[in-house]
Amino acid sequence: MKSILNVVAAAVLATAFTTPVLAQDKGTVGIAMPTKSSARWISDGNSMVEQFNAAGYATDLQYAEDDIPNQLAQIENMITKGADALVIAAIDGTTLSNVLANANAAGIKVIAYDRLIRESEHVDYYATFDNFKVGVQQANTLVAGLEERFPDVSPWNVELFGGSPDDNNAYFFYNGAMSVLQPLIDSGKVNIASGQMGMDTVGTLRWDGSVAQARMDNLLSANYTDDRVHGVLSPYDGLSIGIISSLKGVGYGSGDLKMPIVSGQDAEIPSVKAMLRGEQYSTIFKDTRELARVTVGMVDAVLGGAEPEINDTTTYDNGVKIVPSYLLEPIPVTSANWEKALIDSGYYTMDQIK
Repeated sequence: MKSILNVVAAAVLATAFTTPVLAQDKGTVGIAMPTKSSARWISDGNSMVEQFNAAGYATDLQYAEDDIPNQLAQIENMITKGADALVIAAIDGTTLSNVLANANAAGIKVIAYDRLIRESEHVDYYATFDNFKVGVQQANTLVAGLEERFPDVSPWNVELFGGSPDDNNAYFFYNGAMSVLQPLIDSGKVNIASGQMGMDTVGTLRWDGSVAQARMDNLLSANYTDDRVHGVLSPYDGLSIGIISSLKGVGYGSGDLKMPIVSGQDAEIPSVKAMLRGEQYSTIFKDTRELARVTVGMVDAVLGGAEPEINDTTTYDNGVKIVPSYLLEPIPVTSANWEKALIDSGYYTMDQIK
């Protein structure tokens, strides 16, 4: 009974904080985002609302603050209110089977947004970036930074961080990175001093920067009292900031302790600033405006009875089906090209960065 009351309460809260944008005539699109704790999800939501409205759709944008029951209640509420399509960036892509069955029974089309929804046949399409390539780019920039900052060191001591194990993308990022790093590990060029490898060991639940910082603290105290770490594979800027805080806490980046090479993803403003300070080496830019554009095109096509544009029909098996997908190109960013990638493209203004 307590769990039932909790779900009812969540549904009431979801209804109370519903923020539909109205006055459009082509239908309503429910947009379920995971959290506002990451700036990129705020940007995603804003881009989609703007572009769906411009295309003639009302929108119902909801953020679940990384609370799975809250997201389920929000989606159920969108179904109840008669959404014509759902765009879902899942908190946990394995938890939506029942609610998507309800959406299918109501004739509602479902687009998985950036994160694959697993274990459900009721996912029509998937819009995302080439996530394996993201991992490859992260590792390539990590190696480039090691060559630049530590040219005479061999082997390089590197530690590995993974994303949230309940996010399917985290495995693509990790596997992409390891396709670059594993040969260097095998040849002895890269040394994982802690021995910690594999997503079951290095994953960071909910992409939590404080968890990453605490783990980096432990890695440093256990493995680097007499040696130095030269690089850290970080799959997301929010983790990178926590990792950098840990490194700076023991003196890296000052005196003769050079800052290790730290990768990232999402080009969040704190990490761009950290790159300009020489603390974070790289990030991966994923233009959320383009992802929104592709998603709006998918929804517009399926609601109009047409086939949307896709460019991948083999990669994303959700455990039940291959989900037809559109993969966008990620862009690696360092201090050498950040202005062209982020300012000249209009994604940020210079005032936001400096």
